[in-house]
Amino acid sequence: MSGHSKWHSIKHKKAATDSKRGRIFTRLIKEMTVAARNGGGDVDSNPRLRLAVATAKANNMPADNIKRAIMRGTGELPGITYEEVNYEGYGPGGVALFLRVLTDNRNRTVAEIRHLLSKHGGNLGETGSVAWMFHRKGYFVVEKSAADEERLLDVVLGAGADDMREDGSNFEVFSSPEAFETVKGALEAAGIPIGASEISMVPQNYVKLEGKEAQTMIKLMEVIEDQEDVQNVWANFDIDEAELKEAS
Repeated sequence: MSGHSKWHSIKHKKAATDSKRGRIFTRLIKEMTVAARNGGGDVDSNPRLRLAVATAKANNMPADNIKRAIMRGTGELPGITYEEVNYEGYGPGGVALFLRVLTDNRNRTVAEIRHLLSKHGGNLGETGSVAWMFHRKGYFVVEKSAADEERLLDVVLGAGADDMREDGSNFEVFSSPEAFETVKGALEAAGIPIGASEISMVPQNYVKLEGKEAQTMIKLMEVIEDQEDVQNVWANFDIDEAELKEAS
């Protein structure tokens, strides 16, 4: 039991229905802009942009918004220049945190993140303090109710996935970043609903949290994800599914 897929699937369901959709659009626009700036505006030759555009479409972003974000990245339209920064730190109970940020003001962002961590039982760490605890992986969540285990395993392993695990009411599927699109395409072709998918920083081990520490950790994850410059936050907590759902 990892907590990884449980948090991701709960977050995915909330994002589809609540007021955070605007924040999701803002993050996706930043990601498409930076992806286009770094790798060009052609989705066929830019995997990072291709993934960002696919995610934007999955979240029902209007095509005009997508087009403008790409044009800002390629310089065809004026726009803000964002800097990519990773931050590392700790949450309650020694949970490791890895944050990916796109910001136009590094000093403001790091001050806000440091404040959020200290307010919720955590602290900001040095570069490299927790990165070694995570591996960069293609990552998928499939709800158990949406797929037969044996068929799912055949589909993902046949597409080049590395591993599949059970986690509460979900299956977690892992691949190399290079195999991400192939595995995603195989799931879609097989008609298997994907609860969440991303290029993720997957923890190598987990810290079990319960009670007050678990509740504080959940709150910390929520406030970090609400911070406007944070694109992704990954953590190695393990919290029971029932406790996650109750708090979220």
